[in-house]
Amino acid sequence: MKRRDFIQKTAAAGIFTGIGGTALLSSSFASAEAKHITILHTNDVHSHIDPFPTSDDSYPGQGGVAKRYTLIKNIKKENPNALVLDAGDIFQGTPYFNFYGGELEFKLMSKLGYDAATIGNHDFDNGIGGLHAQLPNAKFNLLNANYDFSNTVLDGQIKPYQVFHKGGVKIGVFGVGIQLQGLVSKKMYKETVYHDPVNISQDIVKKLKETEKCDLVICLSHLGYSYESDKIDDLKLASQTKNIDLIIGGHSHTFLEKPTVTKNAEGKEVLVNQVGWAGIMLGRIDFYLDHANKVNGKGASILV
Repeated sequence: MKRRDFIQKTAAAGIFTGIGGTALLSSSFASAEAKHITILHTNDVHSHIDPFPTSDDSYPGQGGVAKRYTLIKNIKKENPNALVLDAGDIFQGTPYFNFYGGELEFKLMSKLGYDAATIGNHDFDNGIGGLHAQLPNAKFNLLNANYDFSNTVLDGQIKPYQVFHKGGVKIGVFGVGIQLQGLVSKKMYKETVYHDPVNISQDIVKKLKETEKCDLVICLSHLGYSYESDKIDDLKLASQTKNIDLIIGGHSHTFLEKPTVTKNAEGKEVLVNQVGWAGIMLGRIDFYLDHANKVNGKGASILV
């Protein structure tokens, strides 16, 4: 869908759809007895702190951290059981990054209440040392399971996953990143070793479900939404794994009108979502868990 048509339809309709495309606002999953978890997310913000100018041909007056802050604050008032997540490429794209090196981005994300983020290829644009230097400014964890940082300054600094407790629900969140070789200069990521995200995801999800006993499992992916080639992407990751409830994607700057509903390796439904780039959209996914913790969800993309 063309970006402008998508934004007009989304803003006008306030799209909320459930798994399979059915409305859930009146379903039993939205009843008072259901546990309600809200996931808010961004991807590929690329250091866009300010809104686009009102004269911009593509995104007039859209985006900006201040407006996103207000949206997040209001949604958290509606449902305190919320997580705020990012799928990478936080850095690079405006002079704010050139001047501050990522300090401002991490400080503002901390102010907005982000709970976790994964690492995109552009987050290495000041080198692995530049990323490491900014970690104290992030009051949230960077998560990645398929980059081995053992022989780098990031050794022990990046968690593969994190478990959150919200409203009686255990939520496991993990991150996976794109192959850096050929995309990022070796001098920027140094001795970082890339591992296959499918195999790593299967291992992490098994631990989250069997050891951590998570009710919801969310993957923060900086792989890209879909490729015609054999290159791993979010849809392929969903189809080759199991027990992931939601993949929040990045890298391909894909505007989705609503979360894609696809099937995992067991034929069960998985939500895959991505909200373009530059912070002009905020993704929202609402999960409802019944008394047996059976999961159902609905999604929307909100214009900032």
